[in-house]
Amino acid sequence: MTTLPHSTVAIIGTGPAGYTAALYTARAELAPVVIDGVQPGGQLTTTTEVENYPGFPQGIQGPDLMELLRQQALRFGAHYLGGVVDRVDFGQRPFLLYVDGQARSADAVIICTGASAKYLGLESERRLLGHGVSACATCDGFFYRGKEVAVVGGGDTALEEALFLTRFATKVTLIHRRDELRGSKIMRKRALEHPKITPRWNSVVSEVLGDPAHGGLRGLRLKDLRTGAEDELPCHGLFVAIGHQPNTQPFVEWLETDELGYLKVQPGSARTAIPGIFAAGDVIDRVYRQAITAAGMGCMAAIDCERWLAEHTS
Repeated sequence: MTTLPHSTVAIIGTGPAGYTAALYTARAELAPVVIDGVQPGGQLTTTTEVENYPGFPQGIQGPDLMELLRQQALRFGAHYLGGVVDRVDFGQRPFLLYVDGQARSADAVIICTGASAKYLGLESERRLLGHGVSACATCDGFFYRGKEVAVVGGGDTALEEALFLTRFATKVTLIHRRDELRGSKIMRKRALEHPKITPRWNSVVSEVLGDPAHGGLRGLRLKDLRTGAEDELPCHGLFVAIGHQPNTQPFVEWLETDELGYLKVQPGSARTAIPGIFAAGDVIDRVYRQAITAAGMGCMAAIDCERWLAEHTS
């Protein structure tokens, strides 16, 4: 019988939650195996300047921050494994993970697969991601002080982003494909009555204009869905606020999710309903979605995991 590769702790995902969980479990001498996932380093690898992570008063590039976190966990004995977990079996212990189709086992698992922002699907949008295109006003709004920006979306998230951006931007154009917002009544009222917010109804972004090497985003090409006419909107920032998709596909057969697809954990902990399976970061967080909160949850998951292993292994 073939012996599977085995680890005491397997951590799935390498954003701030995964790297922090790796740091804490490695320092506890649990020799965690950390599986990269689709986007090694998580969403911060698509961000340029990070100014709101504690300890970096001059700011730091997103990829550089993730590399520092990776190296810190590596120093204490974390092991990294490239690949994507495409299937799991949580019905037995040790738990089974299939990384690019290859099985391995673990006594405990910490899921830190995050959530992916939904984007418009334009090539020009992808090219300017981090150079004027963002999905997080809280993260990047400060960079647009004194500039004009646009927000795409019509729900509460889009309205919250637009209102937040009024603290910095001189004008916020709210682009929505319908002629009525979908957000709550109070949020619609606040947004539509704000002097800095201008709605652009029945419109979609057909192209994002600009060059990452020459100043980044400079404007948007908008299409009127009623007439088909197109025109350009000058702006320096585009915030896409059409939702997030938690990366839970391999786990939904085994773990409970909420109505938006986020994994559920027991209140005040990182424990899922299956003993020995923990979750942290944006894969459980539909509210904050910040690097610092994800890192904090990664710490919680690691401590919960360490204590559980101490009680259930000899």
